[in-house]
Amino acid sequence: QAQLVESGGGLVQAGGSLRLSCATSASIFSTYAMGWYRQAQGKQRELVAEFTAGGLTNYADSVKGRFTISRDNTKNTVYLQMNSLKPEDTGVYKCNAAYYRYNYWGQGTQVTVTS
Repeated sequence: QAQLVESGGGLVQAGGSLRLSCATSASIFSTYAMGWYRQAQGKQRELVAEFTAGGLTNYADSVKGRFTISRDNTKNTVYLQMNSLKPEDTGVYKCNAAYYRYNYWGQGTQVTVTS
């Protein structure tokens, strides 16, 4: 079972920023497509941002221009920089690693944005 360790969530006012981190093993980091998903209370889980298998980035329309996914190859860590946060960004954010039929999730980190 792959281990994805997330950190960086918290409580922030609208317009503020947070940075989420997802650390994993070198083998997972170098092989799997990594991304961030979120789930708001009472809603379905949705993709926020990801690195595709080809190394390109993909964002949900609702976060384009505000969120940036990045990676540090020396630390086997994927980041999600979230700027200009809105109350509708509130939810549990989870890191994901996917490779063919293999799909792993972090434990999740709560992000709460107050108006």
